[in-house]
Amino acid sequence: MAAIDMEGPVSIKEILGQLDGRFPMDEAVIEALPQGISFRSVESFGTSAWTITGRVITTKPDGTENPYFLKVAYGEHGGIMLRGEFESSKIIHGLMPNFIPEPFGFGRYKAQKPATYFYLSEFVDMDVATAPEPVEFTGRLAEMHKISQSRTGKFGFHVATCDGKMAHTVEWEESWAVFYRKLLVGVCKLDLETNGPWPELERATEQVAIKVVPRLLGALQAEGRKIKPCIIHGDLWEGNMGINLETGDTLLFDVGSYYAHNEMELGHWRCEFSSVFRSKVYTQHYLRNYPAAEPVDEFDDRNRLYSIKGAINYSAGHPGSILRKTYALFVISPGASQQSLTVYNRAYNNMCYLCEKYAPTDGIDRYDPRIDPSITGASIVPHLLEGLI
Repeated sequence: MAAIDMEGPVSIKEILGQLDGRFPMDEAVIEALPQGISFRSVESFGTSAWTITGRVITTKPDGTENPYFLKVAYGEHGGIMLRGEFESSKIIHGLMPNFIPEPFGFGRYKAQKPATYFYLSEFVDMDVATAPEPVEFTGRLAEMHKISQSRTGKFGFHVATCDGKMAHTVEWEESWAVFYRKLLVGVCKLDLETNGPWPELERATEQVAIKVVPRLLGALQAEGRKIKPCIIHGDLWEGNMGINLETGDTLLFDVGSYYAHNEMELGHWRCEFSSVFRSKVYTQHYLRNYPAAEPVDEFDDRNRLYSIKGAINYSAGHPGSILRKTYALFVISPGASQQSLTVYNRAYNNMCYLCEKYAPTDGIDRYDPRIDPSITGASIVPHLLEGLI
């Protein structure tokens, strides 16, 4: 395997530069191939913000060519990320085999340094540029949510999974409000570690976690109401799905699943990094297949709350962008990017909205509709900073 210098910067873009066109292959991948499949070669294929991706060319016993898709990630966190995707994909493929490429293997490279992990799956030729047909896609997504069953009957997952490169907090919980509070607080903690303190955001986060979440999400399981833990993609925006060029079926990929309230899946669609799914037609068609939970009139507020996790997660994964005041009072740190500043500020603004409505408090700003992307339609180009666009 090509040597990688892990002492310096280890962004995927920099690692690719060190590889100089070579793909990092290892005997462990060959051993993970199905029985009777012979390895021929490997080549780079596609782009990814957090992993190196390639196509493994193999031969079946009858001599026909058979490709596989390979992801490679470095460090122990890379192992967590790819194991989470493998375990998530196994569950979704078991429910709906034509909704996600078949997973074949996960493991660690035999080469000891650097610690390198892989995920091997079916290779599917996909159209990743065309927007999915809303009726078909949302119907399939709702079906996955409906037929899934948590093995514990609780919210959570049996291994750690990730949204992008950031790990989820997924310990099993009977209460969805408790689970989501821990999930949100966990990602906010990661964001503070990455981007530094912001007192107003920290006060808003505490108020949302202690007051808003129990009120808004606690109502879902109060007064005899029940919600089913459903398997969700965990990072579903248009960049993590495609259309099978052979069958025309929509497909999911890059999953980081856990069992959640099904509406959690739709939270990403409100975020600035989601442009296609932010069209209301997708949510409208989804809700025709899986109606909003009671209280129905609080669906939009729950959607706003769920979107905060995705927005803060994006901020945590894109360091160097520290916004410290609300819209007209920007204080921007040196080197901050406008893209991440925008996402960061919108999440805080949504917290302010929910606090004003459900748990007013001092020490935070007022909600500003002028910077609410659900009103303005503002969007960003995801992963622009990684040089992948």
